[in-house]
Amino acid sequence: MSLSVSPRPRTTAPTTLAGPVSRQVPAAWLALLATPVAASANSPVLILPDMAGALGVRTATATWLVTAFAWAMAVGTPLMAALLRRRGLGTTLKLSAALIVTGTAVVAAAPWLPLVMAGRVAQAAGGAGLITAAMSLAGSVRRMGVITAGFGTLGAVGPLLGSTIADAASWRVSLAVGALALIAVPAVLRRADLSVPAPSTTPFDGRGAALLVLTATALVLIPRYPLPAVAASLAVAALLALHIRSNPTGFVPASLLRTRTFIVSSALACTLATSYFTLLFTIPQLLTDRTNWSSATIGTGQLIALLAGSALSMTLAAAAARMSRRRVLTILLTAGALAPLTALLTPWAPLLLLVATVAVFATSAGQATLAVHATTSAPAAQRPTAIGLFSLCYQLGGAFGPAIAALLTLGA
Repeated sequence: MSLSVSPRPRTTAPTTLAGPVSRQVPAAWLALLATPVAASANSPVLILPDMAGALGVRTATATWLVTAFAWAMAVGTPLMAALLRRRGLGTTLKLSAALIVTGTAVVAAAPWLPLVMAGRVAQAAGGAGLITAAMSLAGSVRRMGVITAGFGTLGAVGPLLGSTIADAASWRVSLAVGALALIAVPAVLRRADLSVPAPSTTPFDGRGAALLVLTATALVLIPRYPLPAVAASLAVAALLALHIRSNPTGFVPASLLRTRTFIVSSALACTLATSYFTLLFTIPQLLTDRTNWSSATIGTGQLIALLAGSALSMTLAAAAARMSRRRVLTILLTAGALAPLTALLTPWAPLLLLVATVAVFATSAGQATLAVHATTSAPAAQRPTAIGLFSLCYQLGGAFGPAIAALLTLGA
């Protein structure tokens, strides 16, 4: 299956977000390829105190493991999309698998927080590559819905799974669950076209890539260091804007930034993800403070709530093709607004579980539908880039959320 536009595309062939292809990888393999990283990202939710104690740091400090993972997912996704566009699916999958293996080995043995963070960064960068490949091969809202519902499901299982594995073995094993995605790599390699894209006539825009990474890094740090991070974000973003103006076909294509559908979809995805990940890490602490529930009860309740939301999101993704874009956006915006408002105003603690259901529904359904809207609004040759930049916006929400939750509930 080719991830670049074929010189002689057959109009009767199936289509992925990356362009025409000869056959499709089954959606189940794509889900397995992409979704274990969600469980890995969320596995620390209930075991942050255990991790902090083992590493000799405060719980709020241990949340840097979550932030570092989300940061690497955010900046790794557009970089992996560029690799996919230039070197093809085979290289992207193999490098991603190598990063996951290396990162998991480091996490398993590292005695200090900075080394564990380095291992988590490698795991996340590898996961970003697998996600980018899976999303590029999706091709429709329904198939994308399988992937994003899998994100929601594995993300839902992540906190309780992490806690259970930590109790039975070690928190380090909990952080290795993302390696399950490696099971799908051989199957995708067998079924997909691994032909290398034709050499690009333009050189890799290293300066644009570096400026985008610096911009994303500064944005990720805003919840923790507001004033200096905002100043750095504005400065680097200004440099990036000047670079895009002088190099409009570079790492961040100017034409993509002028596409209203892409910008609106990406901004909404970031907003929904920020709300969801903030609530994901805040709700367990709020339930602990407001009830006498055990950690197992809280984890089970949150699991059921998130699974319900994930199932609802798959339903909306399947129905989205028969609905107008305006109606889909109305549903997403309504659900996205209800979740944080209910969490803020409810006097009844168990209602927080319903908040989790609504939040994961809005985010998972939004990622499925908005990703397709964002990428199909771009020319076929730019769709891997569009996937990478859209996913960057979503993953920024994954970085903002835990940091905001740390400020709200952990006293960071």
